[in-house]
Amino acid sequence: MSHLLAIDVGNTHTLAGVFEGETLLHEWRISTNRGSTEDELAAAHDQILRLRGGSLDDLDSMIVASVVPALTAGYRALGARYMHRPALVVGPGVRTGMPLAIDNPRELGADRLVNAVAAYRRFGGPCIVVDLGTATTFDAVSEQGEYLGGAIAPGIETSLEALTARAARLAKVDLVPPQRCIGRSTVESMRSGVILGAVAMVDGLVSRIREELGGTARVVATGGLAPMVCALSEEVDENDPMLTLDGLRIIHEMNAGADR
Repeated sequence: MSHLLAIDVGNTHTLAGVFEGETLLHEWRISTNRGSTEDELAAAHDQILRLRGGSLDDLDSMIVASVVPALTAGYRALGARYMHRPALVVGPGVRTGMPLAIDNPRELGADRLVNAVAAYRRFGGPCIVVDLGTATTFDAVSEQGEYLGGAIAPGIETSLEALTARAARLAKVDLVPPQRCIGRSTVESMRSGVILGAVAMVDGLVSRIREELGGTARVVATGGLAPMVCALSEEVDENDPMLTLDGLRIIHEMNAGADR
């Protein structure tokens, strides 16, 4: 059976996984470095694969979703040079099976579309995806499987970094859920504001989006901070850390033989 390398290049981290058919064999996360060359990218992924008993040479194909244009080219070159075949890069011209009912489809981040495809395949529509990363994004899919758009807000860590950078007396704190909303110290107050504030924002926007979708929608969260938010949320139904990788696998299946 063939082996697929799926790569999701985010602004802060890059998530990668190897599929054998529909089975995810391995997954790992590396820091996104916008200056990495194709050789450095290949070395990073190959080293991790060798720790798992494999290598890039064992893989048959690759699909990439990237929100970092400089690295999109790097992964294209990696596929051509080290896997001896072009990578399929999610973007215009790639089949996804999902109509885009938005003003400018070229503006849509590849990761958001991939998440929507995976969520609709799993739950049907209407559904909502909340991705908690560098940004917190919300994506809505109609009952008929159309991508309708969504919302973008600063991510939890991004908000915390902005707060501590602009407020001289506030130091960065660990993102640990507070025991109470009314903080009795500066640290507790920051955790309450940043974490519980983010949860309230997620629940509030999800509730509004669900209402616009007709009152019912399945809600799935993904991203590095999703477990913490899901544990406190009243609106999110499920956390799936591998949602994006699964969406990449699905899109690759739709485009089998059309790697570019």
